[in-house]
Amino acid sequence: MVFRPLAGPEELDLFCRLSYSLDHELADDLARGRRRPDWMWVAVRDGRVLGRISWWTGQAGGDPQALDFFDLDDTLPADERHAVGAELFRRAAQAVLPEKREEWPEYGRFVPADWREDPAVRDAVEARTKVLEETGARLLVERLRLEWRPGTAVPAADGGRLVFRQVRDREDLLTLMTPVMEGTLDAHGQADLARGLSPREAAELHYDEEFAHFTSPREWWRIAELADGGEPVGFVVPARNSYNAIIAYLGVLPAHRGRGHIDEILAEGTRVLASQEVPRIRAATDLANVPMARAFARGGYLNFERALNLTWSP
Repeated sequence: MVFRPLAGPEELDLFCRLSYSLDHELADDLARGRRRPDWMWVAVRDGRVLGRISWWTGQAGGDPQALDFFDLDDTLPADERHAVGAELFRRAAQAVLPEKREEWPEYGRFVPADWREDPAVRDAVEARTKVLEETGARLLVERLRLEWRPGTAVPAADGGRLVFRQVRDREDLLTLMTPVMEGTLDAHGQADLARGLSPREAAELHYDEEFAHFTSPREWWRIAELADGGEPVGFVVPARNSYNAIIAYLGVLPAHRGRGHIDEILAEGTRVLASQEVPRIRAATDLANVPMARAFARGGYLNFERALNLTWSP
């Protein structure tokens, strides 16, 4: 058994002898510096790939930001599969990650929406999870992955209870993100608060690590205000990441929750992106965030997949 990183992009075919839904992104990721060959490891025996692992970053030249590939040969006996996965992770993590485990980037895995109902799929998901749990990882959240497709009806802007304006600048949006963070149902936001960040600091972290790096126009971002008086109600951040048009964030201020504003705000974000004639709009929300999940369903978004996020702590 040989455990090693790829020698270079020319070995991508070797890496792809196991498969995952993000395989089609790998070549472009390598070309644009979002992925590096020395972050992409394989376990090989007699020319057969028995496992693979890879980290990803959003900025070329940056540190690893996510562990998003961890695949094992599911035809192996369970004990052997586990041993291969454990040794592959140990060697790759030792070479790629910082010594402090709490600084390791989180693991994200896309799984079918009904993954628990298919014994083979569930076995594969749980086998990988078990390997990572033995290194100290714990499930942070299960999320719904959602998609709006062209042809789905979008409510027209009716000039009703809300009016929308563009976000002026960073402070304009952070002023609204902060109170939204205080009562967030989002597990990542709750984790930031639990580790000691103030709501303002958590909002700043979210903005600076994600929103600041979008190359799509900030003129797409919207703040919702009451038509009668102009009081802020919430906001939506339609954007484009490296792969898709997305609803990056949607928030309703605590004082205005429970009044149906979430549907109007989501519709505005969808209208902004649909006007760009995008092939799809992607979004995600925590499985436990029932109000947001229901709003997406009402807005014509389909739950096509789920995501599992695991994190490491001291």
